[in-house]
Amino acid sequence: MNRLRYVGVRILQTVPVLFGVSVVVFVIIHSAPGDPIVNLLGIEATEENVERLRRQYGLDQPLYVQYGKWLFGVLQGDLGRSLTQSRSVASLVASRLPATLFLAVSSMVVAVAIAVPAGVVGAAKKGTLSDYAVTTAALAGISVPNFWLGLVLILVFARSLGVLPPGNYVSPLENPVAALRHVAMPAITVGTAFAALLARQTRSSMLDALSREHVRMAKSKGLPARTVFVRHALKGALLPVVTVAGLQFGYLLSATVVVEQVFAWPGMGRLIWLAVRQQDYPTVQGTVLVVATLFVLVNLVVDLAYAYLDPRVGTRGESG
Repeated sequence: MNRLRYVGVRILQTVPVLFGVSVVVFVIIHSAPGDPIVNLLGIEATEENVERLRRQYGLDQPLYVQYGKWLFGVLQGDLGRSLTQSRSVASLVASRLPATLFLAVSSMVVAVAIAVPAGVVGAAKKGTLSDYAVTTAALAGISVPNFWLGLVLILVFARSLGVLPPGNYVSPLENPVAALRHVAMPAITVGTAFAALLARQTRSSMLDALSREHVRMAKSKGLPARTVFVRHALKGALLPVVTVAGLQFGYLLSATVVVEQVFAWPGMGRLIWLAVRQQDYPTVQGTVLVVATLFVLVNLVVDLAYAYLDPRVGTRGESG
């Protein structure tokens, strides 16, 4: 019962979070300087045409009325209509979201493939040259800007060697091989920074696991070091790593804006960037709300999975 109550509380907590996000995004985008109607029609547009179009889109009404109408539409599944592309925001999101999800999943695969072995080696070889190499590489991965790494990869692998395409999205459902070739450099660019964070977490978790009593007892029984390391230490160390990886996947959905620009990747980040530049209110509001919803859902799934794997989480949630 405690676990079910914990799940219910966590689900209910997502409602005020999403409501707060919608309010903040609405206020910020409408407080930005400039007039989206003037941007749409041009500076030579007559005042009559500007006012007519403003009334057509409902931008002449008070902000609370505009927000109420927009929120009512969102609750009905209507994210509004783009001011600049003459399409519904929902259709724009549907056309861009698969590319963002594909890049996020690919980046996470790259991050995990690099981070877990590196963190394990760093913990197993604590205080050695290998450990210092992992720590230094992690620091470098966090410090290097994504756009710089992306440009270097394009110059080396696309321009100089010609072994990979410089960008653009190909659906894995249409051509899996071409899709992997096109996503390789963007995924490495995004995944490297997150690999650095995961590697540090993996190393820290492994060191903590190796110091636990049951691991020391396994060593004292004379079990092979490999058995102790893999069966007793690694299993316990991976739980917090999986949690951090799940939380970072939520960040990946919104951390690809610059990378999508560098690689001409038609994802949500690029859509939001263009909408902000053009002051396309409905598109910004709708896309940011979708990204925030995905982020909250990913965090919710991670929390629920952690509560399932570790029943003490639900108990602590109830007592707290």
